[in-house]
Amino acid sequence: MTGIGVLRLPRDVRLGFGQRHAVPALATGFGSRIAVVADPFLAATPEFREIVAAMEAAGARTLVVTDVPAELPVPAVVAAADTVRDFAPDVIVGYGGGSALDAAKVVALLTSHPGPVDAYYGENAVPGPVVPLIAVPTTAGTGSEVTPVAVVSDPGREMKVGISSPWLIPTIAIVDPELTLAAPRGVTTHSGIDAFVHAVESFTAAPLDIGHDAVIPVFVGRNDLTDAVSLQAAGLIFRALPRVLDEPGDREARADMAHGSLLAGMAFGAAGTHLSHAIQYPVGALTHTPHGLGTGALLPYVLQACRDVVPDRLAQLGQALGLDAGGDLADRAQSAVDAVADLCARIGLPVSLTELGVTPAYRDRIVELALQSRRLIGISPVPADVQVVGAIVDAAIAGDRAALRSVPTHP
Repeated sequence: MTGIGVLRLPRDVRLGFGQRHAVPALATGFGSRIAVVADPFLAATPEFREIVAAMEAAGARTLVVTDVPAELPVPAVVAAADTVRDFAPDVIVGYGGGSALDAAKVVALLTSHPGPVDAYYGENAVPGPVVPLIAVPTTAGTGSEVTPVAVVSDPGREMKVGISSPWLIPTIAIVDPELTLAAPRGVTTHSGIDAFVHAVESFTAAPLDIGHDAVIPVFVGRNDLTDAVSLQAAGLIFRALPRVLDEPGDREARADMAHGSLLAGMAFGAAGTHLSHAIQYPVGALTHTPHGLGTGALLPYVLQACRDVVPDRLAQLGQALGLDAGGDLADRAQSAVDAVADLCARIGLPVSLTELGVTPAYRDRIVELALQSRRLIGISPVPADVQVVGAIVDAAIAGDRAALRSVPTHP
């Protein structure tokens, strides 16, 4: 117990097959002008068309915006926001994967407050409420439907940039596992393992001393309200993700993945994530590989580096994953790290960064950029300095976790 608990959630969260049918009535409850920010590939699906048709049948005027690329380059998001601002919506509906939901968050922000968008980079820079947002995820992965974070690609920077503020948390989250049934295998894999990373890193993140101030960091580290949620999410995803990949139509496994992803989003939306994410941001920018692919590939190395610092946490994680509770604390912690590595291998993730195209020549730049992610580095369970982060990157490039069993964990 840390003695502190923090959760920040939408006012209404709904999970279950068919819950998307509530979206039209919920949206029109805010007013008659509804802007929808949607993944362009999903806007032509019957499920999406049915939602829009029902809103219009209820007398709403709708604006559907789909021209926002997956990596969310700032100019495209700003253009979408200009269009939506002119429409003057009463509510915005975000529909799609993490990129679509993040785009809807930024559009809601720029519809409510003047630009430029870079004025809101970092933490707690959003000055107040944004247009009400209903988030409808179609993947089980990012948890963006319940988090205070949106990530964009700024052409002037080498990495993606986060906007983090409680004002960005959607008003309503509608999680319908049926919408994930058609997700391609790659999307299911990468989004699913990223959700697992969210669960594990939120459970192992160092707690911050937040005092009693009204404004606190967006990410406060593990705490008394997120711990149980993180562990439940990790267990659900650990068991369900291989099943979903083996049997994409397994509705029970899809429901467990949606449930686990939602819980992981609830947990990391307050606790935060740490080194797998900090290192992935430059790796993803350099190699143009999917976010979840990178965080998943890095997680076994990060946990190996953390083993001797948070063995109790890793042993508890192992229990949540269903591992044997026998052996001493160090053995149980190592078993948990090994089980995570086995999961990553089982679902086909690369065992080294070399397989993603990272060469030793990239090493120093990756370390330098990773250390710039201060909100992530600040809740690392190990002292995240050049030496420690460098050791993790070296091991991940070489594909050798054993090299991290003697990594220095104290300044």
